[in-house]
Amino acid sequence: MKIIVDIGGCDNPGKMIGGIADAASEYKNYTMVAVGDESLIRSKLGDSIPDNLTIEHAPDVITNDDTPTRAIRQKPDSSLVRAINILNGSDDAVGLVSGGSTGAVLTGATLMVGRIKGVHRPVLASLLPTAVDGKLVCVADCGANVDSKPEFLLQFAVMADMYMRALFGLERPRVALLSVGTEEHKGDERSKAAYALLKGSTLDFAGNMEARDVLTGEYDVIVSDGFSGNVLIKSVEGTAKMVMGQLKQAMLSSFRSKMGALMMKSSLKSLKTKMDYHAYGGAAFLGVKKLVVKTHGSSNEVSTKASIRNIIRMHEQNIIKNITDGMTQNVGTEDKSE
Repeated sequence: MKIIVDIGGCDNPGKMIGGIADAASEYKNYTMVAVGDESLIRSKLGDSIPDNLTIEHAPDVITNDDTPTRAIRQKPDSSLVRAINILNGSDDAVGLVSGGSTGAVLTGATLMVGRIKGVHRPVLASLLPTAVDGKLVCVADCGANVDSKPEFLLQFAVMADMYMRALFGLERPRVALLSVGTEEHKGDERSKAAYALLKGSTLDFAGNMEARDVLTGEYDVIVSDGFSGNVLIKSVEGTAKMVMGQLKQAMLSSFRSKMGALMMKSSLKSLKTKMDYHAYGGAAFLGVKKLVVKTHGSSNEVSTKASIRNIIRMHEQNIIKNITDGMTQNVGTEDKSE
């Protein structure tokens, strides 16, 4: 089985290449295909290329300045287009990880890989740590669909539910709808309509949730339109970065605080690890016919390997089939996307 990794367009391809090599060494039943500038890939790998790691040369790159649809058509030798072609053209290719332009990855996956039958819009699902040790929460959508109809939100919930089952073995993920209050009547008309659909579904729907409760650990899936979800994700990341920075500043502010930090070194290291988004991998693009993970442009070895690990878990748990079945159970398979 092949996992394709597009290194073009990321901030530090060398670190992604290191993560690919680490994953190849651990997951020996899978072949890793690194797609990008061959000379760069070989220079970073040196002489220690694992037997289950192959290189596909792609000299061109789609950048964040390119218009996604146009670039996909006009840059056939780009690493992303080449990676998607390999994904589509190989029966044993199960998934793609890319650190390139988010717009290009999502557009390419939608247009070239194609949607699962019955999916109105694929959803970008991201993971966040919570106050409960070892528990993560999934936010869907976190940026793929700025304008979303109520029926789209229902499908986002179904796909995110399957995602959390596949990654963490949850039997019935607890689903909440992001809103401005917990009462059923709170929110705009779209939120109220989505609430009714979620309440009538087979999901374990917990009702509305306010943004301040996203990290409590009470929920497994937070459903939202892509605009609100993206604001939520970036607000949490920005707050975490600020708090960690202020904590570090406080620890270094005096001799006494430095001594206290030294005594708390192991606890602080554990906190830093928990807050590190790299450890959870990229955001899964759910609803297309093969597995796609959009990892961070600043991905390092840890996040690249984690993204590959998540592809493997989703594949081994048959998430594509489960999403297809979930569409039938909850919303039917008629495509009403237009």
